[in-house]
Amino acid sequence: MKMADFNKTTAISDGQELKKAGYKVPFGTVSITDKAKKLIDRSIDTKWVTKGAYVHEFEDKFAALFGVKHGIAVSSGTDADAIACAVLYDFGAKRWDEIIIPALTFVATGNAVLQAGFNPVFVDVKRETLNIDPDKIENAITPRTRAIMPVHLMGKPADMDKIMALAKKHKLHVIEDAAEAHGAEYKGKKIGAIGDMACFSLYAAHIVTTIEGGIVITDNDQMAEAARSLRNHGIDGKFRFRRIGFSAKMNEIEAAVGLGNLDIFYDILEKRRRNVRYLIKQFSKFEKYFWYLKEDPHEVLGPHAFSIILKPGLNFTKNEFVSYLETEGVDSRNLFYSIPTQTPSYEFMGHKLGDFPETEYCSDNGTHIGCHQDIELSQCDYAVETVAKFLKSKGHNV
Repeated sequence: MKMADFNKTTAISDGQELKKAGYKVPFGTVSITDKAKKLIDRSIDTKWVTKGAYVHEFEDKFAALFGVKHGIAVSSGTDADAIACAVLYDFGAKRWDEIIIPALTFVATGNAVLQAGFNPVFVDVKRETLNIDPDKIENAITPRTRAIMPVHLMGKPADMDKIMALAKKHKLHVIEDAAEAHGAEYKGKKIGAIGDMACFSLYAAHIVTTIEGGIVITDNDQMAEAARSLRNHGIDGKFRFRRIGFSAKMNEIEAAVGLGNLDIFYDILEKRRRNVRYLIKQFSKFEKYFWYLKEDPHEVLGPHAFSIILKPGLNFTKNEFVSYLETEGVDSRNLFYSIPTQTPSYEFMGHKLGDFPETEYCSDNGTHIGCHQDIELSQCDYAVETVAKFLKSKGHNV
């Protein structure tokens, strides 16, 4: 199989619209607070809706949330990744040098590396964690490697101790792709504050959202200065351009939604953690059939969604399982694809099926369901009961 069929997508909206969509357990939601609505109205009244005071306030408050000095708000999480990569040109990188990324991630990670003018070098993942396998990174390092970009998939932290040690050994930068990991922690440290830079998506389904948007955070003054320049065509001063940059500014209306989200950040986070921990506990009865998202003792999840991967040797396929969930009103998404071997746009890189077996297994056999803040425990129970009904329909006692 070159590329699995995409699950159908459903527009993310408020609870009322999600109910109209017919899903009993919808995949995503978005929180737009009364504060955000007031700020949006004020912004429109001033007739200044491009980057301004609200964007600066959002940047400062987001950075403070993670204990770092700088936040650089941009137009998408993909732009955040691309800009963070392009910052490396200020630190000696050359065009078409290499950045190591996991093979299993949303395609935006690979796209961003290419958009910044680097070659993505893919490394397989561990199916139990979905994250880059740190024991396979060193073999991918070459004299042209400039950075490692681990992705904290589904809000589960990557193995940052091993990654940081490898980066130090080989004098590489670390850019954390924390698109889905707002609020996650690794050994007492906040994800996003461990590497040299971190990139967050602020897309609608994520813990902090500006509807569309992204943000780069860093403690490094030079990196922050370069990122601010890069998001605005490489500008330096009023109208001088010293870098090849992007057009990737956040606007005031998006920042207003983000500021409202920051006010309720811990409420959103705790509801998601409650839901995902409940699902982890309930799914223990299905351990024989699935690998699923877990929270290890050294970490705290910043849950984006609840991943489910079929184990080998079952008498049903992923497509049968997902089709049943969808029919019963449990919305789901495919567990991404192996970028280098299951995404046709990457065929030019010369990889073939079998080069990334763990990633390909996860893609062929994995899905994920919602655990967001608008889901109640009764809906989690419904999802669990639906899985149990499916297994029983296949002759399994659960």
